[in-house]
Amino acid sequence: MSNEPAAKPGMSIARLKELVRERSKRAELPLAERRKVMDGNAQQFPMPAGVAVEAADLGGLRAEWHIPAGLAGEQRTILYFHGGGYVMGSPVSHRHITGRLALAAQARILSVDYALAPEHPFPAAVKDGVKAYRWLLDQGQAPHLIAIAGDSAGGGLTMATLLAARDEGLPMPAAASLISPWTDLTCGTGTYVSRAEADPMITPDGIRELAAIYLAGADPRDPLASPNFADLKGLPPMLIQVGDDEVLLDDSLHLAARAREAGIEVRLDVAPGMIHVWHAFYQMLPEGEAAIVSIGDYLAAHWNVERQ
Repeated sequence: MSNEPAAKPGMSIARLKELVRERSKRAELPLAERRKVMDGNAQQFPMPAGVAVEAADLGGLRAEWHIPAGLAGEQRTILYFHGGGYVMGSPVSHRHITGRLALAAQARILSVDYALAPEHPFPAAVKDGVKAYRWLLDQGQAPHLIAIAGDSAGGGLTMATLLAARDEGLPMPAAASLISPWTDLTCGTGTYVSRAEADPMITPDGIRELAAIYLAGADPRDPLASPNFADLKGLPPMLIQVGDDEVLLDDSLHLAARAREAGIEVRLDVAPGMIHVWHAFYQMLPEGEAAIVSIGDYLAAHWNVERQ
């Protein structure tokens, strides 16, 4: 997800696409400036009321707790990985999403400030993902009350973290939720062509550049870089949400197929006409709000607890 123009409440997806497309025509800023702009989401899209923000130190790895006011009962926790192509984004840039998701799921969210490329290329982000999950377990958090979620590159990191944690013998969480996940860094699937005109946010050339920065020469078919090439056996149930107008649509379609082949319970929601991480615009886009509420319902069912 990138910083995009504000829109009015109740805006149609057609109008939002126009605004996103207009912004995408502007010249690209240097990476340091793009990171600052993306963190500007915190001003453009404010955190919803009723959610506290607390800094967290996961043994030297920075993170933020986003906790709904008056949260009662057992400590249901979502470990969240933000998007940004593995080169930008932070818990700050995604507070409005994680805050709304915390309310929808009635769970606390631990949003991780994982290492970014090019300073820290693959597999640094994956190591941080596993470190964050292990930290939660070490704090006494019951795995059946944990879910892992993420958007875009954070969706890919969610899958990579699950794979690496499984391979290290860690218990699996209750469920995973993936928003427009980037799970195939070969960047050569059919929807890179068939959705290139429809997608106002992601260009094939632009995302291939991000993949090259993150991989820094590593094999794009490495399962921890591209989970679509992994053996997915033993992973928890997962919800995948993707827009039908996304260049990354095939990432989700192929991931869902691979997961089902491995015997994983998968729910795949393909949203007609939606763009990459449309959830980010929930404050003006009804479909974004509905998608976040749907994630909350899904996770509540898999935690097998009543929502507050």
